[in-house]
Amino acid sequence: MLTDPQALAQMRRHYLFHKLPQAAFDELCKTALLRQVDANQPIFQQGDSAERFYLVVSGQVKLLRLLPEGQEKLVEVIPFNHTFAEALMFSGMRQYPVSASAMQQTTLISIDSANYRRLLEEQPAICFDILAHLSLRLHQRLQEIDTLTLANAGRRVARFLCQEQAHHAGTIQLNAPKRLIASRLGIQPETFSRILHRLIDAGLIAMDRRRIDVIDAHGLAHYCES
Repeated sequence: MLTDPQALAQMRRHYLFHKLPQAAFDELCKTALLRQVDANQPIFQQGDSAERFYLVVSGQVKLLRLLPEGQEKLVEVIPFNHTFAEALMFSGMRQYPVSASAMQQTTLISIDSANYRRLLEEQPAICFDILAHLSLRLHQRLQEIDTLTLANAGRRVARFLCQEQAHHAGTIQLNAPKRLIASRLGIQPETFSRILHRLIDAGLIAMDRRRIDVIDAHGLAHYCES
């Protein structure tokens, strides 16, 4: 049972829970758990039974998918105050399609999916607000798929940076190691680093460790590596 006051307050503010009636929220917390996960410790494995979803209270989580040829591909980095695996309770999938592990010391709230879905069925008006948020996330995933279809590696990186800077007012803070971002873009880590240096040389971006400042947004949007 979840009883930590700060974790409860954070959970209550999240869009998946903030419109639940207090009685329903209290009922949900009876089966919710606070979980501490060390860096690189697995949370669940691809193929495990998908019985719970998670809210990141602090830290970061990476989602990885094992491809048929044996390679691991980064699917997403889940930051503070975001949920993951929640869509599975609406899709009918019974197993996690990805693996999840902590990127650093991480605190999670683990929520029983069946219990949450039952409570939603009793509050149908709330579902429309949740669907709006899920639709936005779907749109973001479609943008990422569009990026991956670009054959030109330089164009993939440029488009990725354009998408990121649109959410961060021109300044990007890379939320994962370069090798993981490269995996997400379907390129090698050394290729990712080389393209970043070319963008710097072209005067399109400036970079300080994981911070990237977009200097020429128009040029970046039209960048295409020969």
